Amino acid sequence: MIEVGVFLPIARNGYLISSASAQYSPTYDLNRNVAIAAERYGFDFALAMIKLRGYGGVTWHWDECLEAFTLTSALAAVTKRIRFFPSVAVLTMPPPFAARMVATIDSVAPGRCGINIVSGWQKAEYEQMGIWPGEEHFRRRYQYCAEYTQILQELWETGKSNFKGQFFQMDDCRLGPLPSGKMEIVCAGQSDSGMKFAAKYGDYNFISGSCINEPQKVAPSVARLVAEGKAAGRDCGALVLSLVIAEETADVAFAKWERYKAGADLEALARRASQAGADTSAGANSNINRFKAEGASLPANMVSFIGAYADVAAMLDTMAEIDGVRGVMLVFDDYLEGIEKFGKFIQPLMKSRAGIATAAA
Repeated sequence: MIEVGVFLPIARNGYLISSASAQYSPTYDLNRNVAIAAERYGFDFALAMIKLRGYGGVTWHWDECLEAFTLTSALAAVTKRIRFFPSVAVLTMPPPFAARMVATIDSVAPGRCGINIVSGWQKAEYEQMGIWPGEEHFRRRYQYCAEYTQILQELWETGKSNFKGQFFQMDDCRLGPLPSGKMEIVCAGQSDSGMKFAAKYGDYNFISGSCINEPQKVAPSVARLVAEGKAAGRDCGALVLSLVIAEETADVAFAKWERYKAGADLEALARRASQAGADTSAGANSNINRFKAEGASLPANMVSFIGAYADVAAMLDTMAEIDGVRGVMLVFDDYLEGIEKFGKFIQPLMKSRAGIATAAA
């Protein structure tokens, strides 16, 4: 059975960079209502990203963003089953502190918290605070993440770490109380080095790409992850980042998409592409190169499913059949309305989610 998660609207306007889509500031109330609705419809997890500087433009895209661990702790306290993955920007805090924060959330909601590792590609986020380590970080960020993650795992598993590496030196570092069980790790590497890191340390890895109603287009990226997992002797499942715009008819859904395209915030998109261009060492498969190559005009650069409810359900089922796909992480043009539509009209039609709708009703 494919897992379904929601990419929480923790930042301004969610994941559509358009003046024609819903315009809103992120709030706890919105994210609480999204998490509760997701749990009601049997979603498996919710992920809270971290963004420290947005892209501006007429929409102020992502210029406002809540803090992931604080938000997750609050959401964990008002839910009972759904799992949470707060994101850590590894350049902003030492690994023992992140390990303790996750362990604390695990105390709030035992067995329901993991972590999403963010390597840091947008240097403007870190330059503003004086903590950007320099251009060399572009080339070695996954080595940095590898050391970071090893320390997390040592602390969670044994309560202490004496790790000695290039970037971190632990000296009888301690953590207690220990979390209740294994802490799952989400990664987002698309480049060759990112995939290798995810395969070695991650339980899940984001897969993304720019396509509309073509679920099979993710297969080559998923195959790369599967191959890296086999080489590492591990099983890291693919989570496909997917936008859903669904209505009773495909015509209505595509009309919304055309409005969003017409309202694309070109200034914000150009700023994202410009900042992505700072990494001249990025590989051909990286998200950064995708932003530079494809991100100049579309309001959403991800796998998108647009159409009637039955069509979206069928396409999600098709993607679920790809070897290595473990789940989808959904974003919506209108979060509360989108989750209701997914739970009531799409999920009950999905063979890959058979039984979930009845259990969640």
